[in-house]
Amino acid sequence: MLPTGLPPGAVPRLERPGPLRERVYEALLELITTRALQPGRHLVESELAGHLGVSRQPVREALQRLNTEGWVDLRPAQGAFVHEPTQEEADQLLTVRTLLEAEAARLAAAHADEAGVEALRSLCAQGEQAVAEDEVDAAVRLNARFHAKIMELAGNTVLAELAAQVDRRVRWYYTPVARQRGGQSWVEHRGLIDAIAGHDQQSATRLMREHTEHTRASYHERTQG
Repeated sequence: MLPTGLPPGAVPRLERPGPLRERVYEALLELITTRALQPGRHLVESELAGHLGVSRQPVREALQRLNTEGWVDLRPAQGAFVHEPTQEEADQLLTVRTLLEAEAARLAAAHADEAGVEALRSLCAQGEQAVAEDEVDAAVRLNARFHAKIMELAGNTVLAELAAQVDRRVRWYYTPVARQRGGQSWVEHRGLIDAIAGHDQQSATRLMREHTEHTRASYHERTQG
């Protein structure tokens, strides 16, 4: 029996052999970041172990690691719960995201070639289709790929490494507002592509800053509403 709230087939059983501890961790982290496991959700070791087809030990180890990283709260005598982010946590993370993404957009505008621009246009078209078909999970994945591509086109390894550290948490905050942002997010992406294609560093920086700020405002509106 699946834990309440998890759709059938949401998590495949993990195959052996392999680094089981790491794979259990990755599976649980993916469930959290996609919000298949919602903030505040009680995480029962036996249920998760049964769902993943493993013993309780790697699940316990994964939960301890997720607790250390701030994804899970371990409460004495109560158990493990998916962390519920505060407004301050969200604001700090999304502020850092704005700084990283704005610089990436500037560098992408300086360095992007025609192939890179076409890759962005393709991702944008796919994202628009996902929104039109109300495929929220696909839209979230494509949004992440779009921003990762801009980071790649920026050509700054250190910047990319820093962005990668916050990427999953950004997805965690973006998922609840993906439908709310809807097509407007991709309209903003189109403007960014045009600025990058035109090597307009100033406009690319401004548009990316505005774009990420819109996402932050949408998140706060949703959680405060």
